[in-house]
Amino acid sequence: MKGVLLVNLGSPDSTSTKDVKKYLGEFLMDKRVIDIPLIWRTLLVKGIILNTRPKKSAAAYKKIWWEEGSPLIVLSKRLHEKVAKSSKIPVELAMRYGNPSIKKGIDDLVKKGVTEILLIPLYPQFAMATTETITVLAKKIIKKDYPLIKLETYPAFYNKKDYIKVLSNSIQQEIDKVQPQHLLFSYHGVPERHIKKSDITKSHCKIDGSCCKTSSPSHEFCYRHQCYETTRLVAKTLNLNDGTYSTSFQSRLGRDPWLQPYTSDTIEDYAKKGIKNLAVVTPAFVSDCLETLEEIGMEAKKSFLENGGEKFTTIPCLNDNDDWVNTLVNWITNWTNIS
Repeated sequence: MKGVLLVNLGSPDSTSTKDVKKYLGEFLMDKRVIDIPLIWRTLLVKGIILNTRPKKSAAAYKKIWWEEGSPLIVLSKRLHEKVAKSSKIPVELAMRYGNPSIKKGIDDLVKKGVTEILLIPLYPQFAMATTETITVLAKKIIKKDYPLIKLETYPAFYNKKDYIKVLSNSIQQEIDKVQPQHLLFSYHGVPERHIKKSDITKSHCKIDGSCCKTSSPSHEFCYRHQCYETTRLVAKTLNLNDGTYSTSFQSRLGRDPWLQPYTSDTIEDYAKKGIKNLAVVTPAFVSDCLETLEEIGMEAKKSFLENGGEKFTTIPCLNDNDDWVNTLVNWITNWTNIS
């Protein structure tokens, strides 16, 4: 029997500093998140970051926490419930970090008699720190505990027509309401070295402004290319005029070069240059979370208004949008029928 495991990033179990520290420890010790040798990663994470960051992060989580719990977890569960209800095969939900774990998700599917699993990372674009780490961990668990189970990973869907249509429609609904002067596509940032490490040709990716536009096999695993392609396809679908939209990258950590332009600088610059009405969409996420609700919806909004902006709109993620649910169900149905 076939089954599906939907996997999102994860969240602390609560806003307590203790739970946030535990979550950050699991997240930041992942070698595909902070990709430096173990000894240096341990010194950085356990010796510095976990002694300073958890309290600040806990305060940020408290700003956006819902009565039901973490927004990302709550929204992911709502999505899962709708997809599972409409699917003819078992569907479970897991988080890469925190609870419910990928191990639990696989266990639950196996208990239901599943022998073939379709793993769907809930990230439109491929990245070492998202899709790859989910797939690697799932394969490790399968190999150790369920060697007879067949595992298949759904590829990045950043350019799939049905996904782009759903994303574009959700954006259109919001911009029709607020009529922004400019639409900013803000994607989660990654270190530049991640882009080059993911280059299967070992020579194409130069992050020079042209390589992402030049056809290459490397694009299958190039996060930067896939972000810009998502923007391009949505802009084309919505018939956006040049100059009325742009792309930036948020949430950088440390001093190493990360993908640019930075969202924080871009938003401040737009306000100073006279943009009064700005809308921001975050297509690296399918569920609203700390990075969309607090970093963009609160901190970025504050910066925009303080620097001369007048109206700031954060466009919601797809969350449990019915069209998005139907899209996932269609992917599952197609896989069930052809695999």
